[in-house]
Amino acid sequence: MTAPSGRTGRPPLTEARKAEIRLEIARAAVELFVAQGVAATTGEQIGQAVGVSARTVWRYFPSKESCVRPLFSAGIDVIAAGLREWRPGHPLAELFDPALATGLLAATGPDGATGSALVRLTRTEPGLRAIWLQTYDEAEPVFAGALADRAGLPADDLRPMIQAAMLNAALRAAVERFAWSVSESGTEAATDAGVGESVGEAEVAETLRSALAIAAEGVS
Repeated sequence: MTAPSGRTGRPPLTEARKAEIRLEIARAAVELFVAQGVAATTGEQIGQAVGVSARTVWRYFPSKESCVRPLFSAGIDVIAAGLREWRPGHPLAELFDPALATGLLAATGPDGATGSALVRLTRTEPGLRAIWLQTYDEAEPVFAGALADRAGLPADDLRPMIQAAMLNAALRAAVERFAWSVSESGTEAATDAGVGESVGEAEVAETLRSALAIAAEGVS
């Protein structure tokens, strides 16, 4: 009598668990990049910080720079959901209140200081810069789709596409400006973590609102 055949060994990972592992790797990579630089960081170090092998790291990401991609892209869905709920007749700048800023910071994972430091690294690290810009390139059609849904327009309508491009550019400029100004002002050196987090959310929201107000004025 033969034994029944079937799969043996460790059960396959669920998609949810795979997403968790990707995020764990991303957070570990950010901490190492900020602490010691991209060049000095290895796949083995990233894996050790998470408790997985370097082979597992490369299974999820093609390069060490691409490890941060989940953190860059995590806010896309948060913003798209906000766009769908944006009330007609209200300025777009109102969308970016401290509550949305809280959601964005929670989605990206690192604390405010680490996240800002990561954005600043995109200035000097070409590999990170490429991932950063690619993330915004992928965000644009998502934003366009959300704006089209809200307005009841076809997905390929030019109006939401232009609006999404404007929104996307304003967001990137605001995030970069905030990260670089934080470094120059030393805001991230606050000793009270709770106060620092609250101030950071308010400043992020205000920077985003200012950028959108400028974009709404157009070019004269």
